[in-house]
Amino acid sequence: MMNGQELATAKHYGANIIVIVVNNSMFGTIPMHQEREYPIRIVATELQNSDFVALAEAYGAHAEYATAIVQFAEAFQRAQAASKPALIEIHINPDIILPNTTITAIRAAAK
Repeated sequence: MMNGQELATAKHYGANIIVIVVNNSMFGTIPMHQEREYPIRIVATELQNSDFVALAEAYGAHAEYATAIVQFAEAFQRAQAASKPALIEIHINPDIILPNTTITAIRAAAK
């Protein structure tokens, strides 16, 4: 949510970048630290995100969702072939905070 305007810049200058948005609908590392230090007392980290695919399309970029690994590979190929900036949005479970742990596990360890 902090740098979406770069898609407009990429479009303007013909930089055919591919942006991958891994969307967990929160500022992920902040609740991780909050849970570790103050279990169950999360403040101001859940987000009501924009539709990043719609935003990218508004900037003139190719954009699509990927909801499974198989879809991602195909979406990435289409993004490479698009001849313009592209964005792929992937929604993930917000409990999965790192590859090897979850918010739930961090909360349990902090109690």
